[in-house]
Amino acid sequence: MDAENEQQNGTPAGTDATATAAVAAEQDGSGRSAVSRRAVIGWAGAGVALGAAGVGSVAAATRQDDPAPAPAAAVGGDVPFYGDHQSGISTPVQDRLHFASFDVSATATRESLVKMLKEWTKAAAAMTGGREVGSGAASGLPEAPPDDTGEALGLPASRLTLTIGFGPTLFEKDGVDRFGLKARRPEALIDLPKFKGDNLDPQRTGGDLCVQACADDPQVAVHAIRNLARIGMGTVNIRWSQLGFGKTSSTTPDAQTPRNMMGFKDGTHNIAGTDTEKLGEHVWVAPGEGPDWMTGGSYLVARRIRMHIETWDRTPLKEQEDIFGRTKGEGAPYGKAKEHDTPDLKAMPEDSHVRLAHPDSNNGLMILRRGFSFTDGTDGLGRLDAGLFFLAYQRDSRKAFVPLQQRLAASDALNEYIQHVGSAHFACPPGVRKPGEWWGQALFG
Repeated sequence: MDAENEQQNGTPAGTDATATAAVAAEQDGSGRSAVSRRAVIGWAGAGVALGAAGVGSVAAATRQDDPAPAPAAAVGGDVPFYGDHQSGISTPVQDRLHFASFDVSATATRESLVKMLKEWTKAAAAMTGGREVGSGAASGLPEAPPDDTGEALGLPASRLTLTIGFGPTLFEKDGVDRFGLKARRPEALIDLPKFKGDNLDPQRTGGDLCVQACADDPQVAVHAIRNLARIGMGTVNIRWSQLGFGKTSSTTPDAQTPRNMMGFKDGTHNIAGTDTEKLGEHVWVAPGEGPDWMTGGSYLVARRIRMHIETWDRTPLKEQEDIFGRTKGEGAPYGKAKEHDTPDLKAMPEDSHVRLAHPDSNNGLMILRRGFSFTDGTDGLGRLDAGLFFLAYQRDSRKAFVPLQQRLAASDALNEYIQHVGSAHFACPPGVRKPGEWWGQALFG
Protein backbone atom coordinates (compact mmCIF):
# COMPACT_ATOMS: atom_id res chain seq x y z
CA MET A 1 0.00 0.00 0.00
CA ASP A 2 3.00 2.27 0.46
CA ALA A 3 3.97 2.19 -3.17
CA GLU A 4 2.14 1.50 -6.39
CA ASN A 5 5.54 0.91 -8.01
CA GLU A 6 4.23 1.52 -11.52
CA GLN A 7 7.13 0.50 -13.75
CA GLN A 8 7.59 -1.02 -17.16
CA ASN A 9 8.70 -4.65 -17.12
CA GLY A 10 12.02 -5.57 -18.71
CA THR A 11 12.93 -8.48 -20.90
CA PRO A 12 13.35 -11.84 -19.18
CA ALA A 13 16.82 -12.93 -18.22
CA GLY A 14 18.24 -15.26 -15.59
CA THR A 15 19.15 -13.55 -12.32
CA ASP A 16 19.84 -15.96 -9.47
CA ALA A 17 19.00 -19.39 -8.12
CA THR A 18 15.42 -18.31 -7.53
CA ALA A 19 14.93 -17.17 -11.10
CA THR A 20 15.08 -20.79 -12.19
CA ALA A 21 11.80 -21.37 -10.37
CA ALA A 22 9.06 -21.75 -12.93
CA VAL A 23 7.41 -18.44 -13.65
CA ALA A 24 4.40 -20.48 -14.65
CA ALA A 25 3.87 -21.38 -11.00
CA GLU A 26 2.03 -18.09 -10.57
CA GLN A 27 -0.31 -18.46 -13.49
CA ASP A 28 -1.85 -21.06 -15.73
CA GLY A 29 -2.92 -20.55 -19.29
CA SER A 30 -6.14 -18.83 -18.23
CA GLY A 31 -4.36 -16.30 -16.02
CA ARG A 32 -5.62 -17.97 -12.85
CA SER A 33 -3.39 -19.30 -10.12
CA ALA A 34 -2.01 -22.74 -10.87
CA VAL A 35 -0.90 -23.50 -7.34
CA SER A 36 -2.53 -25.63 -4.70
CA ARG A 37 -5.48 -24.27 -2.77
CA ARG A 38 -4.85 -26.74 0.02
CA ALA A 39 -3.64 -23.68 1.92
CA VAL A 40 -7.18 -22.35 2.09
CA ILE A 41 -8.21 -25.39 4.09
CA GLY A 42 -5.00 -25.45 6.09
CA TRP A 43 -5.47 -21.80 7.10
CA ALA A 44 -8.41 -22.54 9.33
CA GLY A 45 -6.78 -25.52 10.99
CA ALA A 46 -3.30 -24.11 11.42
CA GLY A 47 -4.34 -20.56 12.20
CA VAL A 48 -1.76 -19.25 9.74
CA ALA A 49 -1.28 -18.27 6.14
CA LEU A 50 1.74 -19.34 4.12
CA GLY A 51 2.61 -21.63 1.27
CA ALA A 52 4.86 -22.81 -1.53
CA ALA A 53 4.54 -24.49 -4.89
CA GLY A 54 7.06 -26.27 -7.06
CA VAL A 55 9.82 -25.18 -9.38
CA GLY A 56 10.56 -27.69 -12.10
CA SER A 57 7.32 -29.58 -11.60
CA VAL A 58 5.31 -26.37 -11.65
CA ALA A 59 6.20 -25.69 -15.24
CA ALA A 60 4.63 -28.98 -16.24
CA ALA A 61 1.51 -28.12 -14.29
CA THR A 62 0.89 -24.87 -16.14
CA ARG A 63 -0.24 -23.86 -19.61
CA GLN A 64 -2.66 -26.79 -19.75
CA ASP A 65 -5.94 -26.90 -21.64
CA ASP A 66 -7.74 -27.54 -18.38
CA PRO A 67 -7.48 -24.29 -16.33
CA ALA A 68 -8.39 -25.98 -13.06
CA PRO A 69 -5.77 -25.58 -10.29
CA ALA A 70 -3.23 -28.37 -10.26
CA PRO A 71 -3.11 -30.64 -7.19
CA ALA A 72 -0.52 -29.93 -4.53
CA ALA A 73 1.56 -33.00 -5.38
CA ALA A 74 1.98 -31.77 -8.96
CA VAL A 75 3.19 -28.30 -8.06
CA GLY A 76 5.01 -28.96 -4.80
CA GLY A 77 8.58 -28.72 -6.04
CA ASP A 78 11.48 -26.85 -4.53
CA VAL A 79 13.16 -23.50 -5.18
CA PRO A 80 16.98 -23.79 -5.18
CA PHE A 81 18.42 -22.62 -1.86
CA TYR A 82 21.97 -21.93 -3.06
CA GLY A 83 22.77 -19.03 -5.36
CA ASP A 84 24.27 -15.56 -5.72
CA HIS A 85 21.16 -13.95 -4.22
CA GLN A 86 18.83 -15.18 -1.51
CA SER A 87 15.66 -16.80 -2.72
CA GLY A 88 12.42 -15.17 -1.67
CA ILE A 89 13.29 -11.78 -3.16
CA SER A 90 13.06 -12.00 -6.95
CA THR A 91 11.47 -15.46 -6.72
CA PRO A 92 7.94 -15.75 -8.19
CA VAL A 93 5.72 -14.74 -5.29
CA GLN A 94 4.10 -17.63 -3.42
CA ASP A 95 0.60 -17.71 -1.94
CA ARG A 96 1.41 -17.59 1.77
CA LEU A 97 3.72 -15.92 4.25
CA HIS A 98 5.03 -16.45 7.74
CA PHE A 99 7.34 -13.61 8.73
CA ALA A 100 9.18 -13.67 12.04
CA SER A 101 11.31 -11.02 13.73
CA PHE A 102 13.75 -12.29 16.37
CA ASP A 103 15.67 -10.68 19.22
CA VAL A 104 18.95 -12.18 20.34
CA SER A 105 18.77 -13.14 24.01
CA ALA A 106 20.71 -11.21 26.63
CA THR A 107 22.80 -14.27 27.46
CA ALA A 108 23.80 -15.08 23.89
CA THR A 109 27.41 -14.68 22.77
CA ARG A 110 28.93 -14.11 19.36
CA GLU A 111 29.95 -17.77 19.33
CA SER A 112 26.46 -19.04 20.16
CA LEU A 113 24.95 -16.75 17.54
CA VAL A 114 27.34 -18.01 14.86
CA LYS A 115 26.61 -21.61 15.87
CA MET A 116 22.88 -20.97 15.52
CA LEU A 117 23.27 -19.34 12.10
CA LYS A 118 25.21 -22.38 10.87
CA GLU A 119 22.47 -24.70 12.15
CA TRP A 120 19.77 -22.47 10.67
CA THR A 121 21.43 -22.60 7.26
CA LYS A 122 21.57 -26.40 7.25
CA ALA A 123 17.94 -26.58 8.34
CA ALA A 124 16.87 -24.02 5.74
CA ALA A 125 18.60 -25.93 2.95
CA ALA A 126 16.86 -29.13 4.05
CA MET A 127 13.38 -27.66 4.44
CA THR A 128 13.43 -25.71 1.17
CA GLY A 129 14.45 -28.98 -0.48
CA GLY A 130 11.46 -30.76 1.02
CA ARG A 131 13.58 -32.73 3.51
CA GLU A 132 13.32 -33.16 7.25
CA VAL A 133 15.64 -31.31 9.59
CA GLY A 134 18.53 -33.36 10.98
CA SER A 135 17.65 -36.97 11.64
CA GLY A 136 13.97 -36.21 11.13
CA ALA A 137 10.77 -36.23 13.11
CA ALA A 138 10.40 -39.95 13.77
CA SER A 139 13.94 -41.24 14.13
CA GLY A 140 16.92 -40.64 16.34
CA LEU A 141 17.23 -41.45 20.04
CA PRO A 142 13.87 -42.31 21.62
CA GLU A 143 15.01 -40.57 24.79
CA ALA A 144 15.66 -37.25 23.00
CA PRO A 145 13.34 -34.78 21.26
CA PRO A 146 13.22 -35.27 17.49
CA ASP A 147 15.28 -32.99 15.24
CA ASP A 148 12.18 -32.06 13.24
CA THR A 149 8.78 -31.07 14.63
CA GLY A 150 7.03 -33.27 12.06
CA GLU A 151 3.99 -31.31 10.92
CA ALA A 152 5.31 -31.16 7.33
CA LEU A 153 5.85 -34.92 7.03
CA GLY A 154 4.44 -36.14 3.73
CA LEU A 155 4.11 -32.64 2.29
CA PRO A 156 6.08 -31.42 -0.74
CA ALA A 157 8.49 -28.50 -0.53
CA SER A 158 5.70 -26.23 -1.83
CA ARG A 159 8.16 -23.69 -3.25
CA LEU A 160 9.30 -22.77 0.25
CA THR A 161 11.83 -19.96 0.39
CA LEU A 162 13.57 -18.67 3.52
CA THR A 163 15.16 -15.22 3.50
CA ILE A 164 17.20 -13.83 6.39
CA GLY A 165 17.88 -10.22 7.33
CA PHE A 166 19.84 -8.40 10.03
CA GLY A 167 18.35 -5.42 11.85
CA PRO A 168 20.10 -2.27 13.13
CA THR A 169 19.97 -3.47 16.75
CA LEU A 170 22.10 -6.51 15.95
CA PHE A 171 25.01 -4.14 15.36
CA GLU A 172 24.39 -1.90 18.37
CA LYS A 173 21.62 -1.93 20.96
CA ASP A 174 21.21 0.68 23.69
CA GLY A 175 24.73 1.86 22.96
CA VAL A 176 26.27 -1.60 23.40
CA ASP A 177 28.22 -3.41 20.67
CA ARG A 178 27.17 -6.87 21.84
CA PHE A 179 28.75 -8.98 19.10
CA GLY A 180 31.59 -6.83 17.79
CA LEU A 181 29.59 -5.84 14.71
CA LYS A 182 29.14 -2.08 15.19
CA ALA A 183 31.83 -1.14 12.68
CA ARG A 184 30.27 -3.47 10.08
CA ARG A 185 26.83 -1.88 10.09
CA PRO A 186 26.00 -0.56 6.61
CA GLU A 187 25.27 3.16 6.42
CA ALA A 188 22.17 2.28 4.42
CA LEU A 189 20.77 0.26 7.35
CA ILE A 190 19.24 3.31 8.98
CA ASP A 191 16.70 3.59 11.74
CA LEU A 192 13.66 4.46 9.64
CA PRO A 193 12.30 7.95 10.33
CA LYS A 194 8.85 8.48 11.76
CA PHE A 195 6.47 9.20 8.92
CA LYS A 196 3.39 11.37 9.15
CA GLY A 197 0.44 9.29 10.35
CA ASP A 198 2.52 6.46 11.81
CA ASN A 199 1.05 4.82 14.91
CA LEU A 200 3.65 2.13 15.45
CA ASP A 201 3.18 -0.59 18.04
CA PRO A 202 6.57 -1.31 19.68
CA GLN A 203 5.54 -4.95 19.98
CA ARG A 204 5.29 -5.18 16.18
CA THR A 205 8.34 -3.07 15.34
CA GLY A 206 12.06 -3.72 14.93
CA GLY A 207 14.08 -6.84 15.66
CA ASP A 208 17.68 -8.06 15.61
CA LEU A 209 17.05 -10.69 12.90
CA CYS A 210 14.22 -11.63 10.61
CA VAL A 211 13.26 -14.67 8.58
CA GLN A 212 10.72 -14.45 5.78
CA ALA A 213 9.14 -17.80 4.94
CA CYS A 214 7.07 -17.86 1.75
CA ALA A 215 5.33 -20.95 0.43
CA ASP A 216 2.14 -22.15 -1.22
CA ASP A 217 1.12 -24.31 1.72
CA PRO A 218 0.60 -22.62 5.10
CA GLN A 219 1.71 -25.66 7.04
CA VAL A 220 5.03 -25.81 5.21
CA ALA A 221 5.83 -22.17 5.99
CA VAL A 222 4.78 -22.42 9.62
CA HIS A 223 6.83 -25.58 9.97
CA ALA A 224 9.90 -23.70 8.72
CA ILE A 225 9.64 -20.82 11.18
CA ARG A 226 8.75 -23.20 14.02
CA ASN A 227 11.85 -25.30 13.44
CA LEU A 228 14.17 -22.29 13.22
CA ALA A 229 12.70 -20.94 16.44
CA ARG A 230 13.21 -24.34 18.08
CA ILE A 231 16.83 -24.53 16.92
CA GLY A 232 17.44 -20.98 18.13
CA MET A 233 15.91 -21.46 21.57
CA GLY A 234 18.18 -19.93 24.19
CA THR A 235 19.94 -17.80 21.57
CA VAL A 236 17.02 -15.95 20.01
CA ASN A 237 13.37 -15.34 20.83
CA ILE A 238 10.55 -14.37 18.48
CA ARG A 239 9.86 -10.67 18.98
CA TRP A 240 6.82 -10.59 16.68
CA SER A 241 5.51 -12.45 13.69
CA GLN A 242 2.99 -12.01 10.91
CA LEU A 243 0.96 -14.49 8.91
CA GLY A 244 -0.03 -13.49 5.40
CA PHE A 245 -2.51 -14.93 2.96
CA GLY A 246 -3.09 -13.89 -0.60
CA LYS A 247 -0.13 -12.23 -2.25
CA THR A 248 -0.87 -8.64 -3.25
CA SER A 249 1.92 -8.30 -5.81
CA SER A 250 3.67 -10.37 -8.43
CA THR A 251 7.24 -10.61 -9.71
CA THR A 252 6.06 -12.52 -12.79
CA PRO A 253 5.34 -10.23 -15.77
CA ASP A 254 2.58 -12.34 -17.34
CA ALA A 255 0.63 -12.97 -14.13
CA GLN A 256 -2.44 -10.99 -13.22
CA THR A 257 -1.85 -8.52 -10.42
CA PRO A 258 -3.53 -9.85 -7.26
CA ARG A 259 -6.04 -7.69 -5.39
CA ASN A 260 -5.59 -6.28 -1.94
CA MET A 261 -8.18 -6.26 0.86
CA MET A 262 -9.73 -3.13 -0.63
CA GLY A 263 -10.49 -5.02 -3.82
CA PHE A 264 -7.99 -3.11 -5.98
CA LYS A 265 -4.98 -4.12 -8.01
CA ASP A 266 -2.09 -2.21 -6.47
CA GLY A 267 1.51 -2.54 -7.63
CA THR A 268 0.99 -3.16 -11.33
CA HIS A 269 4.27 -3.50 -13.23
CA ASN A 270 6.22 -4.55 -10.17
CA ILE A 271 9.87 -5.25 -10.92
CA ALA A 272 10.03 -8.58 -12.70
CA GLY A 273 12.05 -11.32 -11.09
CA THR A 274 13.58 -12.08 -14.49
CA ASP A 275 14.58 -8.50 -15.31
CA THR A 276 18.28 -8.51 -14.47
CA GLU A 277 18.76 -4.91 -15.57
CA LYS A 278 16.13 -3.45 -13.24
CA LEU A 279 17.06 -5.81 -10.42
CA GLY A 280 20.64 -4.62 -10.68
CA GLU A 281 19.56 -1.00 -10.82
CA HIS A 282 17.00 -1.01 -8.04
CA VAL A 283 17.29 -4.15 -5.86
CA TRP A 284 20.78 -5.66 -5.53
CA VAL A 285 23.54 -3.86 -3.65
CA ALA A 286 26.45 -3.17 -6.00
CA PRO A 287 30.15 -3.64 -5.20
CA GLY A 288 31.52 -0.68 -3.27
CA GLU A 289 28.14 0.34 -1.89
CA GLY A 290 28.86 -0.22 1.76
CA PRO A 291 30.58 -3.22 3.33
CA ASP A 292 31.58 -6.14 1.12
CA TRP A 293 29.36 -8.55 3.05
CA MET A 294 26.28 -6.80 1.59
CA THR A 295 27.35 -6.94 -2.06
CA GLY A 296 24.63 -8.82 -3.92
CA GLY A 297 22.20 -8.41 -1.03
CA SER A 298 19.23 -6.10 -0.60
CA TYR A 299 17.52 -3.96 2.04
CA LEU A 300 14.10 -5.01 3.28
CA VAL A 301 11.45 -2.70 4.70
CA ALA A 302 8.52 -4.47 6.39
CA ARG A 303 5.43 -2.45 7.28
CA ARG A 304 2.22 -3.68 8.87
CA ILE A 305 -0.56 -1.52 7.40
CA ARG A 306 -3.97 -1.63 9.06
CA MET A 307 -6.87 -0.97 6.72
CA HIS A 308 -10.06 0.59 8.04
CA ILE A 309 -12.09 -1.67 5.83
CA GLU A 310 -15.45 -1.02 7.50
CA THR A 311 -15.17 2.64 6.53
CA TRP A 312 -13.84 1.74 3.10
CA ASP A 313 -16.75 -0.60 2.45
CA ARG A 314 -19.17 2.33 2.89
CA THR A 315 -17.28 4.54 0.46
CA PRO A 316 -18.86 5.12 -3.00
CA LEU A 317 -17.23 3.30 -5.91
CA LYS A 318 -16.29 6.50 -7.75
CA GLU A 319 -14.52 7.83 -4.67
CA GLN A 320 -12.67 4.54 -4.24
CA GLU A 321 -11.47 4.71 -7.84
CA ASP A 322 -10.46 8.36 -7.46
CA ILE A 323 -8.36 7.45 -4.43
CA PHE A 324 -6.41 4.81 -6.34
CA GLY A 325 -6.49 6.40 -9.79
CA ARG A 326 -7.61 3.06 -11.23
CA THR A 327 -10.85 1.36 -12.16
CA LYS A 328 -11.85 -1.30 -9.68
CA GLY A 329 -13.06 -3.88 -12.18
CA GLU A 330 -10.24 -4.02 -14.74
CA GLY A 331 -7.61 -2.16 -12.76
CA ALA A 332 -6.94 0.17 -15.67
CA PRO A 333 -5.39 3.56 -14.95
CA TYR A 334 -7.74 6.49 -15.50
CA GLY A 335 -8.25 7.20 -19.17
CA LYS A 336 -7.01 3.76 -20.24
CA ALA A 337 -8.68 0.42 -21.02
CA LYS A 338 -6.37 -2.25 -19.60
CA GLU A 339 -4.47 -2.69 -16.35
CA HIS A 340 -1.02 -2.62 -17.94
CA ASP A 341 -1.67 0.38 -20.17
CA THR A 342 0.77 3.23 -19.60
CA PRO A 343 -0.88 5.56 -17.06
CA ASP A 344 -1.78 9.13 -17.91
CA LEU A 345 -0.94 10.67 -14.56
CA LYS A 346 -2.62 13.98 -15.39
CA ALA A 347 -5.92 12.14 -15.86
CA MET A 348 -5.85 11.14 -12.17
CA PRO A 349 -6.62 13.25 -9.11
CA GLU A 350 -3.47 14.91 -7.79
CA ASP A 351 -3.71 13.03 -4.49
CA SER A 352 -4.45 9.62 -6.00
CA HIS A 353 -2.27 6.74 -4.89
CA VAL A 354 -1.03 5.74 -8.35
CA ARG A 355 -0.14 9.28 -9.36
CA LEU A 356 1.85 9.94 -6.20
CA ALA A 357 3.65 6.58 -6.24
CA HIS A 358 4.46 6.35 -9.95
CA PRO A 359 8.20 6.42 -10.81
CA ASP A 360 7.57 9.42 -13.09
CA SER A 361 6.46 11.33 -10.00
CA ASN A 362 9.51 10.20 -7.99
CA ASN A 363 12.54 10.68 -10.21
CA GLY A 364 12.32 7.10 -11.46
CA LEU A 365 12.77 5.40 -8.07
CA MET A 366 11.40 1.88 -7.80
CA ILE A 367 11.10 -0.93 -5.25
CA LEU A 368 10.38 -4.64 -5.51
CA ARG A 369 7.17 -5.50 -3.66
CA ARG A 370 6.23 -8.80 -2.01
CA GLY A 371 3.17 -7.82 0.05
CA PHE A 372 0.52 -10.11 1.58
CA SER A 373 -2.95 -9.54 2.97
CA PHE A 374 -3.63 -10.37 6.62
CA THR A 375 -6.60 -10.77 8.93
CA ASP A 376 -5.81 -11.14 12.63
CA GLY A 377 -9.15 -11.32 14.41
CA THR A 378 -10.78 -8.14 15.70
CA ASP A 379 -9.63 -5.05 17.53
CA GLY A 380 -12.03 -5.44 20.45
CA LEU A 381 -14.42 -2.87 18.99
CA GLY A 382 -16.07 -5.16 16.49
CA ARG A 383 -13.76 -4.20 13.63
CA LEU A 384 -11.53 -6.58 11.71
CA ASP A 385 -7.81 -6.23 12.32
CA ALA A 386 -6.99 -6.60 8.65
CA GLY A 387 -4.81 -5.03 6.02
CA LEU A 388 -1.54 -5.35 4.14
CA PHE A 389 1.79 -6.67 5.32
CA PHE A 390 4.00 -4.66 3.01
CA LEU A 391 7.44 -6.03 2.08
CA ALA A 392 9.72 -3.92 -0.11
CA TYR A 393 13.23 -4.80 -1.29
CA GLN A 394 15.59 -2.16 -2.61
CA ARG A 395 19.23 -1.32 -3.23
CA ASP A 396 19.18 1.52 -0.67
CA SER A 397 16.14 2.33 1.46
CA ARG A 398 17.35 5.91 1.92
CA LYS A 399 16.93 6.48 -1.80
CA ALA A 400 13.82 4.38 -2.38
CA PHE A 401 11.33 3.58 0.38
CA VAL A 402 12.03 6.61 2.59
CA PRO A 403 11.46 9.38 0.02
CA LEU A 404 8.55 7.48 -1.50
CA GLN A 405 6.81 6.97 1.83
CA GLN A 406 7.42 10.58 2.84
CA ARG A 407 5.62 11.69 -0.32
CA LEU A 408 2.73 9.29 0.22
CA ALA A 409 2.38 10.08 3.92
CA ALA A 410 2.13 13.78 3.13
CA SER A 411 -0.74 13.78 0.66
CA ASP A 412 -2.02 10.33 -0.41
CA ALA A 413 -5.83 10.28 -0.32
CA LEU A 414 -5.59 6.67 0.77
CA ASN A 415 -4.26 7.73 4.17
CA GLU A 416 -7.81 8.32 5.38
CA TYR A 417 -8.38 4.56 5.23
CA ILE A 418 -5.04 3.10 6.35
CA GLN A 419 -2.56 3.40 9.19
CA HIS A 420 0.97 2.06 9.55
CA VAL A 421 1.11 0.17 12.86
CA GLY A 422 4.31 -1.89 12.55
CA SER A 423 7.69 -1.31 10.95
CA ALA A 424 11.14 -2.86 10.58
CA HIS A 425 14.27 -2.50 8.47
CA PHE A 426 16.74 -5.29 7.69
CA ALA A 427 19.91 -5.83 5.68
CA CYS A 428 19.55 -9.07 3.71
CA PRO A 429 22.96 -10.42 2.68
CA PRO A 430 23.63 -12.20 -0.62
CA GLY A 431 22.83 -15.85 -1.07
CA VAL A 432 24.61 -18.88 0.32
CA ARG A 433 26.51 -20.05 -2.72
CA LYS A 434 27.32 -23.66 -1.81
CA PRO A 435 26.96 -26.27 0.96
CA GLY A 436 29.27 -25.60 3.87
CA GLU A 437 28.72 -21.84 3.75
CA TRP A 438 26.18 -20.24 6.08
CA TRP A 439 23.91 -17.24 6.55
CA GLY A 440 25.92 -14.19 7.62
CA GLN A 441 29.30 -15.83 7.16
CA ALA A 442 30.88 -12.79 5.51
CA LEU A 443 29.46 -10.51 8.21
CA PHE A 444 30.90 -12.53 11.09
CA GLY A 445 34.03 -13.69 9.31
